[in-house]
Amino acid sequence: MSEDTHRQVTIERITNSHYTVTNARGGTITVGTADSADFSPVELLLTAIGACTAIDVDILTSRRAEPDSFAIAVDAEKLRDEKGRSYLADIAVTFRIRFPEGADGDKARALLPDAVKRSHDQLCTVSRTVELGTPVTPVIE
Repeated sequence: MSEDTHRQVTIERITNSHYTVTNARGGTITVGTADSADFSPVELLLTAIGACTAIDVDILTSRRAEPDSFAIAVDAEKLRDEKGRSYLADIAVTFRIRFPEGADGDKARALLPDAVKRSHDQLCTVSRTVELGTPVTPVIE
């Protein structure tokens, strides 16, 4: 793999069920269980889906007009199959974006449906990966 395509984060234990995640640029977040204030892995997955599409849609629409408000909610149901394995179902990404009145706001509003579709169908790596069902390979060193 070339350096442009490779992505990596490193996860280090702080205490039992609490971790620091570091990216290649030095950014960090803490992750934990749903019993703490930290984001859980499931919440991070939902965050990744929402943030990925937010960036796409924001870049495309804000060229026309700066939004008055911009929020995205990502919802899902955490379920278990007949073997007790958990998974997410019914993932929904809800866009709550408002643009100012006027010609530029009208242009941004008109572009919004296409921007959302382009993000979902083509641009957002995270949701595309989830929908494709990309295999995850555990490796022990």
